[in-house]
Amino acid sequence: MRIAILTDIHANREAFEAVLADLDGRNIGRIVLLGDIVGYGPDPVWCVERVERLVAEGAVCIKGNHDSAVGNPGEHLNVTALRAINWTRPLLTEAHKTFLAGLPMRAEEGDVLFVHASANDPEDWIYVSDTGSAMGSFRVTGARVILVGHRHVPALYSYDMARRVKAQRVVAGMAFPLIRSRRWLGVVGSVGQPRDGVAQANYAILDLAQNELTFRRVAYDVQKTVSKLRAAGLPESLAMRLNWGT
Repeated sequence: MRIAILTDIHANREAFEAVLADLDGRNIGRIVLLGDIVGYGPDPVWCVERVERLVAEGAVCIKGNHDSAVGNPGEHLNVTALRAINWTRPLLTEAHKTFLAGLPMRAEEGDVLFVHASANDPEDWIYVSDTGSAMGSFRVTGARVILVGHRHVPALYSYDMARRVKAQRVVAGMAFPLIRSRRWLGVVGSVGQPRDGVAQANYAILDLAQNELTFRRVAYDVQKTVSKLRAAGLPESLAMRLNWGT
């Protein structure tokens, strides 16, 4: 089975639609969303309702910290993220909020673990940004493959039989073999707010039959999303991040 992994959509309808369109013809058996459906972007209602439909059709969706913050004002967010969430809350219905609040913190598919931020205490929203922070996830779970989001920058780490963690080079569009003598942690880049220096949506495909992980980039109408952000009065820094992909 081929699993499409989408994360950090952040209310960016154009990027989300572009990724879903890119899935056509790729023989995807399941979609897994690693959270942060809302926050930062101008289309939270559309994105939540699209995820609800995907879940009804069999997709799996994990809770992200921005999703949690909708119903939990005590959730720690930076000033810009908090401003966006405060703008988002009144747009969502109680049904939307109930859906987000009810999302699980983790999910498993065989020997694959899905979580938003880190397997190491998921509710602390730890960023996996280097080999040291990746080690925490390898230590707390026996899953052979761990897939996370949260950081918005694609990355891949291996854990060998000597208990060493190594960063692997990520090349968009290249199928990376997940050799079985090691364990793996993939950080899937953001659909709706990429920070890897390219203003394109990111997602990944896990091929269970071929035992491969492919990171993908997809072009979308960035300027349409930027125009919506500005019309909504959201922070200009969010528009600039989308323009620069950082």
